Amino acid sequence: MAGFISRESIEEVSNRTDIVQVVGERIQLTQKGRDWWGCCPFHQDKTPSFSVSPEKKFYYCFSCHATGTVIDFIKEMDKVSFSEAVSLLAKKAGVILKYENGGTERQREDPNAKLKEEYRSLYTRMAGTFHYALMETNAGKFALDYITKRGLTKETLEKFKIGYSPEDRFWLRKFLEGKSYSKEFLDNSGLFNRKRPDTAFFCGRLMFPIFDRNGDCVAMGGRFLRGSDFEAQSKYKNSPELMHYKKGNILYAFNFAKESIRRNKKVIFCEGYMDCIAYHQCGVDYAVATLGTAMTMEHLHIIKPFVEEVLLSFDSDAAGQKATRRSILMCRSLNIPVRVVQLQGGKDPAEIMLTFGAEYLTKQVNGSRFDFEFLISKLQELYPKDTPWGKSKASLEYFEYIDSLQSNVEKESCLELFSQAYAIEKEALRQDYLKRENVRARLNQFNNNQITAEKKEKIVMTAELQAVMTAVNDVNLFKKMHEEITKDDLREESSRQLYSAMEECCINDSFSVSNILIRLESDELKGLVVKSTDVHGDTIAESAEGSIRYLKSKVLESRKLKIRERIEVLSRSSLPEDKMELEKLLKQKMEVDSKIQDMKG
Repeated sequence: MAGFISRESIEEVSNRTDIVQVVGERIQLTQKGRDWWGCCPFHQDKTPSFSVSPEKKFYYCFSCHATGTVIDFIKEMDKVSFSEAVSLLAKKAGVILKYENGGTERQREDPNAKLKEEYRSLYTRMAGTFHYALMETNAGKFALDYITKRGLTKETLEKFKIGYSPEDRFWLRKFLEGKSYSKEFLDNSGLFNRKRPDTAFFCGRLMFPIFDRNGDCVAMGGRFLRGSDFEAQSKYKNSPELMHYKKGNILYAFNFAKESIRRNKKVIFCEGYMDCIAYHQCGVDYAVATLGTAMTMEHLHIIKPFVEEVLLSFDSDAAGQKATRRSILMCRSLNIPVRVVQLQGGKDPAEIMLTFGAEYLTKQVNGSRFDFEFLISKLQELYPKDTPWGKSKASLEYFEYIDSLQSNVEKESCLELFSQAYAIEKEALRQDYLKRENVRARLNQFNNNQITAEKKEKIVMTAELQAVMTAVNDVNLFKKMHEEITKDDLREESSRQLYSAMEECCINDSFSVSNILIRLESDELKGLVVKSTDVHGDTIAESAEGSIRYLKSKVLESRKLKIRERIEVLSRSSLPEDKMELEKLLKQKMEVDSKIQDMKG
């Protein structure tokens, strides 16, 4: 893989890199004579058997016989390719790499490599700018007061480069245009509103830079604090997917946590930025967070080479518990043991840290429960163990967990634990497990025949839902829809659920009707999706194009209404800045009216 990096550059990186310093950043070394010694990071080493020779520039373990150069060391420790290891060391040593036959390996594989690097540079620059606005300006003082009252220290703010985006929606465009960035480059940067490119995407928000595993800023997350943006505010707002940033490939704080993850051989997954940061401030520095999405297999593949165990720390609400259960099954399918952190005394790690302190939070992490204990306790809350019906329902749900286990010994042990918890004969439980599909079918038939006191709300095939549903058969049709419509543009919950399922499949490159159905909760919605697959391909394509136009027209009408409402508010103001905004909004209204008229033909 390193064929495009010149031999001269590889040798220069090796010569200018102090192997003792690089290895010493990962493990504790002690000098004995000319060499340095420590415990081997590649196996369970109780006595120092790992030697590093600064003269010969290689390492060797006398126990497991691991050996290599500083490049090999980075490859094995960070689980990266040879060329990536060379690039990381070159950056550290200040070496400008040269390549054979012109260009870089990345550029050969990716013609946008140079542009991606420019966007990373821009985002790194903006992380510094936002951080300065928080720490040093009067405009950011209230945001600084807010975050320090949440218990974060100055050291933590500095480490994570937490910042503040000013309320003025127009300053950023002027600021960056003054730095000679082109209009096209800025329009596609994700820093500006897609529908109104002159306005900043983040306004009046506490900013959380998102770094890749190498520590380069690639995206942003923002928590709304205050402001006058006329669009409906969401509490958290994240950068859209960009050419240099894919949510499924990034874990928040992994760049800070990866060394601790490797050393402790475990990782904590939590839901948000603040949860993750609170863990780090309390010394639990092997915590990471997903970025506005549920845990994916790609996230697990990132950490799998480093860990022997995963800890889950999600919210205690229904959504959090559902995410915990789903994540347990995913981890177990990859043969990764799981524990669940069940926090007591607060709704999240940040609140517990603020109320009880770091030691209390750490103690709760250390008291995490095995996944089977957690699942059984939750099932006992849902299904009474003193009724046949409760035992049947609980066992069927528990069987899904048993299916995810990769070891027959674990399967048998966990079945036995469940039989004890629900006072079921182990053999009877095992027989039900072996014929679980038949049992499930009979139980479902029984439930369907019962007259229930509560009826589920019927999902109606509205025009909006039908429009979204036209894309379930073809990823390219969904991509077209995705370019024009976001989930937040949709008004109905069923439409948003279906859109989210298709979006997740698209991100994970697993777009198919079956994978979409897996991600849907409602059986009724699943049925409607299945029926929609009976339409012929030509009809689908034609219908999808019309659906996109329909949805786009609804979005434009909604935007027009919001603009009109904001115009009414500003028209009563005499402030100069409001007059300027009013002029811009009147112009935007004309543009929206024009687009609506064009769509009507």
